[in-house]
Amino acid sequence: EPRSVEAGGLKIIGTERHESRRIDNQLRGRSGRQGDPGDSTFYLSLDDDLMRLFSSDRMKTTVNRLGIPDDQPIAASILSNAIENAQKKVEGNNFGIRKRLLDYDQVMNEQREIIYGERRKVLEGANMRDYVLSMVKETIERIVNSHSNGLDQMEEWDLAALRETLVKIIPINNFEIKEADKETMTRIGFIEHLYKKAVKLYEAVENQFDEPEMMREAERVFLLRVIDGRWMDHIDDMDQMRQNVSLMSYGQRDPLVEYKFQGFDMFDEMTESIQEDTVRALYGIRVDRKIERESVAKVTGTNRGEATVKAPIRRSEKKIFPNDPCHCGSGKKYKHCHGKLGLK
Repeated sequence: EPRSVEAGGLKIIGTERHESRRIDNQLRGRSGRQGDPGDSTFYLSLDDDLMRLFSSDRMKTTVNRLGIPDDQPIAASILSNAIENAQKKVEGNNFGIRKRLLDYDQVMNEQREIIYGERRKVLEGANMRDYVLSMVKETIERIVNSHSNGLDQMEEWDLAALRETLVKIIPINNFEIKEADKETMTRIGFIEHLYKKAVKLYEAVENQFDEPEMMREAERVFLLRVIDGRWMDHIDDMDQMRQNVSLMSYGQRDPLVEYKFQGFDMFDEMTESIQEDTVRALYGIRVDRKIERESVAKVTGTNRGEATVKAPIRRSEKKIFPNDPCHCGSGKKYKHCHGKLGLK
C-alpha cells in the first residue's frame, strides 16, 4: 500500500534463523528484497540449535574472550558468515539424505515399472495364452534344473522328488519315460518332453469352456489377482529389508549396494512365485457342467407326491379402508367405529 511504502516498508523481526535459507526468505517475503522497501532483523543466540550443532566452536570462544555482556547485541560480518556457513552445512546434509532416499526409491521404481507393465497388458485385455504357456515352460525348467543336481543325463537325477514337486503345480502324473530313453535323453530333451505333456493338459482345461474367450478371461483374472497379491507382499518385504540393511554400515558395507543386491534376488523370487501360483491356479480350473433344472415346475395330472397349486383367493366383498364411512350407518369413520372394535 502507498502508506506502507511512505513509512519505509514492512519491518520483519525474527527470533531465530531456520536451517534452510529458503525458509528465511519466505519469512521475510519481499520486505527489503526484490525491489520492495522494508527491512528484516533476526536476533539469534549462540546457544541456538543451528549454531550449537553446525557452527564452529571458535565463534563462541571468541565472544567469551571479548567479555561482551549477554544483553548486548553483536552485529558483525564474521557472525553473519558463520550463520550462513551453518545453514549451508544443514542444506548439504539434507540434500545428501534426499539423494540417498532417491537412490533407494529408484530400485523400487525399476521393479514397479516391470510389474505395472505386466498389469497393463492384462487390463488392456491382451491375449495371455502364449504368456501363460511361457510361464509353464519356465516353471518346468526351474523344477528340472533344481532336481538334476547339475547333471545332464537323467540316470542320476532324483526323479521321485522332481515328480513330487512338479505335480503340486502341473498335474503331470505319468512321465512315460522308457528305461532305454533315460540313458540318451538330456535335460533339455526332458524339459521339452514335459512341456508337451503340460500343453496337452492345458488344452484339456481349455476344452471345458464352451467359448475360448472364457478361458482367456480366466487367465487375465487369475494373473491379475496373483500379481497384485504378490506385489503387495513384496513391497512389505522390501521395506523390512531396507530397515535391516541400514545396520550393515557398521560392518563397513554400503547399505545401498546390499539393498540393490537383495532387492534383485527378492524380485526374482517374487516373479517365480507369480509364475507358479498362476500356473497352479489355471491347471486347477474345473467347470461344473450340471444340467440346469427348470425354475418353474409344470403342474400335470400325472405328478405324484407334489403339492397341488392352489388358485389365489379372491375377495367377494369390497375392502373397507379406515377412513371410509362405517357400514353400520352410524355416520362415523370405520376406524372410529367397528374398525376400532375389531368387528366386521
